[in-house]
Amino acid sequence: MKFDHLSTLCVGLDIGSRINFLTALNFDSDRLINMRPVPNASNGVEAMESMILAVLEANPQFRYLLIAMESTSFYGVHVANYLSTTDKLKPYGVKVFCLNPKTIANYRKSFTGLGKNDGIDSFIVADYVRAGRINIEPWRGAQYLALQRLTRQRRHINEAIAREKNYVLNNVFLKFSEFALLSGEESPVSDKFSATAEAILTEYKTTEDIANAPLKELIDFISASGHGRFSDPDQVASLLQKAARNSYRLDKALYEPITTSIACSFNCIRAFEKEQKALDKAIAATVAGLNPTEYQILKSIPGIGPVYAAGILAEIGSVRCFNSNNALAKYSGIIWRDNQSGEFDSEDTPMMKAGNRYLRYYLIQAAGSVVRYCPEYTDYYNKKFAEVPKHQHKRALALTARKLIRLIFGLLDKNQLYSPAKSR
Repeated sequence: MKFDHLSTLCVGLDIGSRINFLTALNFDSDRLINMRPVPNASNGVEAMESMILAVLEANPQFRYLLIAMESTSFYGVHVANYLSTTDKLKPYGVKVFCLNPKTIANYRKSFTGLGKNDGIDSFIVADYVRAGRINIEPWRGAQYLALQRLTRQRRHINEAIAREKNYVLNNVFLKFSEFALLSGEESPVSDKFSATAEAILTEYKTTEDIANAPLKELIDFISASGHGRFSDPDQVASLLQKAARNSYRLDKALYEPITTSIACSFNCIRAFEKEQKALDKAIAATVAGLNPTEYQILKSIPGIGPVYAAGILAEIGSVRCFNSNNALAKYSGIIWRDNQSGEFDSEDTPMMKAGNRYLRYYLIQAAGSVVRYCPEYTDYYNKKFAEVPKHQHKRALALTARKLIRLIFGLLDKNQLYSPAKSR
């Protein structure tokens, strides 16, 4: 980030659950506020504002104010929100930045013999700002924070669903081993988490009950639980009985507890899925009034729907904060570390993953969706998949996400809707 160093006051904050520390530096590293503690409360942030304002008024050469803190979950949200919007600091063009803790930890290594305490941490952050090392966008305020909380909550719910599905498969294998393992045409159902699968696993207590049930009864059961959607319920019933006969048998004392556990997991999954739908509605309502133009541009890309578009916008804010697609890729952490020395150039170059993990999640998820709907990206994914013998899917998906970043930046920067010709 470029700024007039001599006219800028650089402030570093170290945020704690109860106490915050404040250090302010000029360009010559003079400590105009030296590691002052203030409570992490409304009166504390007001005291912080007063201390900063006193320095600015006592030193008329300062015309700009940069404030930075490490990103410490939710403890710094109120501080960042207050300092970025207060009227008293607005005349100085105040910008507040939340920095990656890993970045500050690496910068600290340049100070040999420096101890570790909260006050020193605020000095390290202030000096990082003074050195002009900031290359991220500033804090964007309450509207983006509201959208962020919704999109990040959706990711949290999505991860909870995936975790619960992985967990329930363990119990499914114990109770009905062949049902858990079979796939494709040999499997009775295509989706092991469907309403039919849930009914089979929870209403039949043992695999013997399924194997010994009259075929007509089983066909009627499948038709009812599948709401008549199966084109050939006779085939499904036959495959189900075959799987039951080939499955391991359990001690009868185990069937009831395992069935209860499976039912509990399915209830959790259904509850999470219900909350996910509610979040999708809330996200659509919130993003509609935030940045409708950029939102529509993102949705014009095949495979990017309302949720992915909102998730990307919530994390990047405005594309004007980035001077190139490379800067956006670096912010998301979808860049690769060079591994080269002399004439040696390694093919194994791991992704750095040092940026915004939420933005990286939504970009990679969006790339997987775009691959299914956009032929150009399908071809690119297949090409990258075939280039290496290991980590094929992860590598191809990450490279496709990097290609998608170039498209997203180009469309948002030029304020254009997607078209296949422009994409190429």
